[in-house]
Amino acid sequence: MKKYIKLGALAAIAAAGLSLYSTTANAQTRPRTGIKAGLSASSLFYDNANATDKKERIGFHAGVFTQLPIGSAFAIQPELLYINKGASSGYSAIGNTGRNSFNLNYAELPVLATIKLGNFADIQAGPYVGYLLSSNVKTEGSLGNVGVNLNPDQFNRVDYGLAGGVNVYFGQLLIGARYEQGLQKIANTTASQAVLNNARNGVGLLSIGYSFN
Repeated sequence: MKKYIKLGALAAIAAAGLSLYSTTANAQTRPRTGIKAGLSASSLFYDNANATDKKERIGFHAGVFTQLPIGSAFAIQPELLYINKGASSGYSAIGNTGRNSFNLNYAELPVLATIKLGNFADIQAGPYVGYLLSSNVKTEGSLGNVGVNLNPDQFNRVDYGLAGGVNVYFGQLLIGARYEQGLQKIANTTASQAVLNNARNGVGLLSIGYSFN
């Protein structure tokens, strides 16, 4: 009798294990859609002899994402984000000193290849393309404090580059970290190139999100 009880218990454990595996695999192959937001820390990579003491611009990003599984361990994740980029630097020219703050705001579409580590974490990498929505340069120093809404046509409207990062899930909540490196030069005119030279965007993102499914 004990033998049959043991065999029954083993069968029940095996059935429970198969059920758990099936549930986990099914969860991994369902689309995942949600919202995310958080901080952005942006730099402009450029070489200008008059620019000193370069600092990041601390801003924010927010948007939506959808994760489309391709099998149980791989997915494609497109996103649509609003994101702050830019930086600040000191300047010294013709006896005048001060600080310029470059504020660039984009709508951005990353498309990320995603390696799924179960339902608990993702590793992601892929390209992004962004569109410049607005731009602002603020000058503080011996020339006074001035805020100027520069025409975005002074800059390349389209930005593109590569992104990579990780997500960790706590049920439907997620925490993510990512870095994006722009490949497109920002400046588009002689005047903007005189200040920014061959500057490109670089930004780190720290996100908190919620998955609806």
